[in-house]
Amino acid sequence: MLLRRNYGYFGQGAKSIALAELGSISERRTYQLISGARGLPSFLTAHAGLNSGLMIPQYTAASIASQNKQLCTPASVDSIVSSNGQEDHVSMAANAATKCYRVVQNLERILTIEWMTAAQAMEFRRPSQSSPAIERRLEQYRQIVPVLEEDRVLHEDMVKTVAFLRGGVGEA
Repeated sequence: MLLRRNYGYFGQGAKSIALAELGSISERRTYQLISGARGLPSFLTAHAGLNSGLMIPQYTAASIASQNKQLCTPASVDSIVSSNGQEDHVSMAANAATKCYRVVQNLERILTIEWMTAAQAMEFRRPSQSSPAIERRLEQYRQIVPVLEEDRVLHEDMVKTVAFLRGGVGEA
């Protein structure tokens, strides 16, 4: 009876782990783009050393990916007797859902940073182009977030990028 009633909370932990893995993969792609390999300049700036380019966003993505890993400790392993002993096993499902929600929010930030980084990398590949669909999206994106030519505070760019990726800005 106890297991039948409480088995569902394991899913939130598994979902968190899968989403954290997506974030880790995204952060690694971001790192590859700023690493100075594949003919792209370090930090995706023409003047590395003078400008930090997208170094700080990648650092941020790495930090967030690490936080996601910490959030993936299953809440189900932290059961404790409650209600004056009436409940000998508590699922902690609400904690699992809360942690999963934070992982989702963090993943959105990591993917936002990857999009910003990939869009910047495309500028260093010009005049080469990607597919027509990607080029249309990049053109829409550049109407709201300009190319990073010199260092600037990127918080507003990130906010605009989140809105863009959610479909609230720049949709055709």
